[in-house]
Amino acid sequence: MAILPIVEVPDPRLRLVSTPVEAVDDDIRALIGDMFDTMYDAPGIGLAAIQVGVPKRLIVMDLQEEEDEEGKPIRHPRVFINPEIHEPAEEVSVYTEGCLSVPDQFADVERPARCRVTWLDEKGEQHDELFEGLLATCIQHEMDHLEGIVFLDHLSRLKRDMLLKKLNKARKAA
Repeated sequence: MAILPIVEVPDPRLRLVSTPVEAVDDDIRALIGDMFDTMYDAPGIGLAAIQVGVPKRLIVMDLQEEEDEEGKPIRHPRVFINPEIHEPAEEVSVYTEGCLSVPDQFADVERPARCRVTWLDEKGEQHDELFEGLLATCIQHEMDHLEGIVFLDHLSRLKRDMLLKKLNKARKAA
């Protein structure tokens, strides 16, 4: 497995609409492994393939909400191939979101509190599940990437410009 470079704003690849995965094969499974290595190394809780420069409808996630007795996160890796959102709730929730493609910048984003998601896993098996809480927020955030949308697009122009200015300042200082 390998740690891949993460594509960051304003790279135009982040605006691409990703294409469906045609076959769940060894190449896709190798990409999934590399994406998990990259996400864990960053560290993050979700990563879309386009964020490593691959415009395919593929997401890896691990919310790591639990810890073992030593305080280390317990991993629950999940793979979403060709995911689709159905039945988004009218009720909304607000989470402070960040993104590996917008390093060290965070903002409150409002999204549907629940949604039904269908997808294939790394074995090619079909799934259909109702997501809520952080899981619903994270899948919607990552699925935005598949449509060429970053979380900054959900912010007011003023807030977006402020975060981009902070990002550029941090890059210059580094």
